[in-house]
Amino acid sequence: FYQPWYHGNITRSKAEDLLSKAARDGSFLIRDSESIQGAYALCVLYQNCVYTYRILPNEDKKLSVQASEGVPIRFFTMLPELVEAYYSPNMGLVTHLQYSVQREEEVEEEPEQNSHPPQLPPRNIPLDVKDSDSKTSEQASKSLSDIYLAKLQHMDLSMLPEEHQMAIQEYFRTSVCLDAEQVQNGNPNLPGLKKLIMAVCKNLNSEISRIMPTLEVFHRTLDQQLSPGIGPKQVGGTHDPLQLEQLTKLLYSIEDKVKGSVFEYVGYDAGPRKSLIPVVTFEVKQESLGISTKMFLKVDIESGKLYFKKSKDGPEDKYFVHNKILQLVKSQKMHAKLVIVVETEKEKVLRKEFVFDDTKKREGFCQLLQQMKNKHSEKPEPDMITVFVGTWNMGNAGPPPNISSWFQCKGQGKTQDDTADHIPHDFYVIGTQEDPLGERDWADTVKGVLRNITNISFKQVAIHTLWNIRIVVLAKPEHENRISHVFSDSVKTGIANTLGNKGAVGVSFMFNGTSFGFVNSHLTSGSEKKLRRNQNYASILRFLNLGDKKLNPFDITHRFTHLFWLGDLNYRVEMPSSEAESIVSKIKQQQYQDLLAKDQLSMERKEGKVFLHFDEEEITFAPTYRFERDTRERYAYTKAKATGTKYNLPSWCDRVLRKSYPLVHVVCQAYGCTNNIMTSDHSPVFASFEVGVASQYVSKQDPSSAPPGGIQIMNCVAILSTKSKTKFFIEFHSSCLEKTVKTTDGENSEHSDGSIKVRFGTQVELTPIISDPEYLLDQHILMCVKSTDSDESYGEGCVALRAAEISYTEFQITLTHHGEKTGTLTGGIQLRTSEGKPTEKLYGEAELHSGRIWSIFFLLWFSSNQPHDISNPNYMGVSFRGGNVIDKGWSYSMPPRNVTSGGQAGKEPKKGYDVSTRKPMSLTDDFSDRGENGKTSEMFDNPLYGSVTKSHGRSKDQDQQQKDHLIPPDVLFGSSKTADGDTDRPPVPTPRNRSFTCSENKPQPPTPVSLHPPSQKKPVVPSRSEGGMGQSRPPLPAKSRPGVPEPQTPKPRDYRDTSELTSKQRPPGRPGESCKDSKEHPQVSRQL
Repeated sequence: FYQPWYHGNITRSKAEDLLSKAARDGSFLIRDSESIQGAYALCVLYQNCVYTYRILPNEDKKLSVQASEGVPIRFFTMLPELVEAYYSPNMGLVTHLQYSVQREEEVEEEPEQNSHPPQLPPRNIPLDVKDSDSKTSEQASKSLSDIYLAKLQHMDLSMLPEEHQMAIQEYFRTSVCLDAEQVQNGNPNLPGLKKLIMAVCKNLNSEISRIMPTLEVFHRTLDQQLSPGIGPKQVGGTHDPLQLEQLTKLLYSIEDKVKGSVFEYVGYDAGPRKSLIPVVTFEVKQESLGISTKMFLKVDIESGKLYFKKSKDGPEDKYFVHNKILQLVKSQKMHAKLVIVVETEKEKVLRKEFVFDDTKKREGFCQLLQQMKNKHSEKPEPDMITVFVGTWNMGNAGPPPNISSWFQCKGQGKTQDDTADHIPHDFYVIGTQEDPLGERDWADTVKGVLRNITNISFKQVAIHTLWNIRIVVLAKPEHENRISHVFSDSVKTGIANTLGNKGAVGVSFMFNGTSFGFVNSHLTSGSEKKLRRNQNYASILRFLNLGDKKLNPFDITHRFTHLFWLGDLNYRVEMPSSEAESIVSKIKQQQYQDLLAKDQLSMERKEGKVFLHFDEEEITFAPTYRFERDTRERYAYTKAKATGTKYNLPSWCDRVLRKSYPLVHVVCQAYGCTNNIMTSDHSPVFASFEVGVASQYVSKQDPSSAPPGGIQIMNCVAILSTKSKTKFFIEFHSSCLEKTVKTTDGENSEHSDGSIKVRFGTQVELTPIISDPEYLLDQHILMCVKSTDSDESYGEGCVALRAAEISYTEFQITLTHHGEKTGTLTGGIQLRTSEGKPTEKLYGEAELHSGRIWSIFFLLWFSSNQPHDISNPNYMGVSFRGGNVIDKGWSYSMPPRNVTSGGQAGKEPKKGYDVSTRKPMSLTDDFSDRGENGKTSEMFDNPLYGSVTKSHGRSKDQDQQQKDHLIPPDVLFGSSKTADGDTDRPPVPTPRNRSFTCSENKPQPPTPVSLHPPSQKKPVVPSRSEGGMGQSRPPLPAKSRPGVPEPQTPKPRDYRDTSELTSKQRPPGRPGESCKDSKEHPQVSRQL
């Protein structure tokens, strides 16, 4: 029932704003907890500070308040009963409840004509569907069968045994039809043909079975790594269709081993031999019917087999050849669990779950299987894919017969060349609004169009529908075993957030080790409802549940390596209706810049109100709404309604935006709209992207002997825009970490602008699963500043470890929560890697020195003392004007120019390119990462990050791009004193326990701190990754640079890793730091 003080799921910042407006001690409200489902948060205002108390349910669903220590806990059945009791004083709160803050009345949307639920299409009766489908496939199969039977009649079959003749005739009569149906359904294995070959080769199989034991004994005798006591495998009597393949491989293996042994014995040097990799056995647990059983997994890389054993020294119960291991799926819920997907002899797919001792053991197993795949497979894993993203408001009308131009990116704007018409993308993501078709009809339509264009039958990854809002994700069949952890969800944002005529649908999945998220939204319509659209966006961010569930403190903008947001966002051109004719005239003359200056979405993004840190490609196509149907020559910008004439000025309602982690590769290759699909008043919009993806990393070091590495994060200072009275800590999340890590509570102090400054003085050591530098440089750390009283997030951000490639590096990230900027976080990061000897990369070699610390790659020097941002155009928000740059959310400082890293000073300079002047400039070997032999390392040519040293091929927009200097609030990285006389660098606080209780004690003012001023540093920035704004394809990776030796050709990484069903160190502290510990209180105040 309605209670004026209960505000439901409003945000924490909104609650603080409401209480600050009330401006009376004892004002209170209750909202839902953001961190615990089913719990509440009681927010109380006292002396211009907001105190938050958690209201938790117990096992009996009774409610209690976490108040001050020493106060007896009371339980209540209902919230009103609890509120009534706390109107009394001395109940453990900072002050008793006095004035309830009532909910703000929301302006409800006007019901639209199509706001009622869509009429469901007539149910498709399965029998009818089968009949219609089978008729077409039957006709094709019959013709195929007739052709081959006719050909067979002209063949001389007299030399064939009678049973073979009958088998071939039977195959062409019936089985070829079944094979054709299997291929049509996406299964290319041709079971009928395999059955025929097995029947014809029956005698050959029996002969192989007879001689296989002899060869096995001979092979095992030659196997130097064989453990004593294991006898030959008994294979006689089985008719395995793979035995011929095994026989061939076995003979090759025997020949290689005999050559190796004999050549070594006689001292004959025949060049480098293949190294013999020892067999490794892992002890795991397998659960069946709730019973845990011990198992052993033996990985034999040389023979390309994975054995499943019940005892370590016992016989191999079962094995799978490398090409029958389809996929490894790393659990996101249990870090030690792994799902192995294999194909059996009968072409069945089995999923086997195993639990390892710890995460490192699981990672070592995955690396070995990847190495086995690399050794035996000729199919490399992709490190670059292309993604098509399309959005279309269909206007409740069916599509025209031909919509191929949409998927071929043909029309207006940035389009693809005609030569790429039939080149398929790896993924097709199609979002529709006001879609009148059923799910199956629309999916079949899209698949049919793609089949006609590419001659490929695409696999459906996911489809999700909310009323008339739909998203479909299709993938190439070859990627089927690279995709895992598929989730879909929807959020309603229609009238009262209960109707689904407006809202969003989303899909997320892992592709090998890279996470993807896609959101298709239809926001509130109407030029005057801009604020309601902003609210729609915020609601979708909060409640769309996609991705890794362990990342629940983070909204979807931080959960994915790549996030794409598409749909009819309904933002309009904000101009008077009297200028309608002038707008149409400018569109005809393609004068879009004046109109884009009034585009609501661009203006709201520039002010940081929506799509913070998202990027959108430059718009060079006409507005996609509102056309007269069946033509693209006229805009229908007036609409007669009962209340009068309504104007819908031509606008770019249909958009595609993206957001990726820092320093990853993503380039927009096309962004435009079609001009020949005219059944709706909207034109379809298309975009295509080239995206870097990661595969299973393979280390060439022995994990058991390699020294442990670490990620050190220190000197963190958070500036939070909050009125809350609490302590804070930082939580670190990453798939590269063994576990989530938390800091101790920070020390709060007043900041000059009225916000809170929190110092986290203790250095944090994060332990990665793999400590190889090549692996770490591909990883990202998610950071979340949380409160101790309610465990709720006050801001989240992301740091790329590639920023700490050479030495200690200072970073600054913008903290956001529910899409709003909530503060900044600064600090230092340093990598302590495991290399003690030269490390061999999978796709090249790099000579590494012990104790070397890594930082930003390919750095360029600048004279400014301010920290320059790393201006990767693929992560930068670029508006329609070249100089208008939107905050990316992160920046890094570089080492000083006259300081060398890793003892590399004095070497020949390397030529680079300055991103602003495009003139060659000197670059020391510290940043080019040469090995001792003088060869350029391949370490930084990973296509996941793009080429970062070329400057040619840039577009005009990139050349005109101004750098977005994220000036820290306290003259960060510059002078030692801040505006309020306090230093940025925290002292080391006394360790303390986190308190979840509240107190009436007032905080003591912060004690002044005296520090020695740090030395001035000249930060530098790397050159930008090329592409993203230009028409040409970016160079990936760079293979030719002025004055640089040609790098070795990289060997591609290979295996299907996914993540659940992906010198001297600079001292971290600064001398002379000291601070008097202020008196600890369970909760600290914050002035408004």
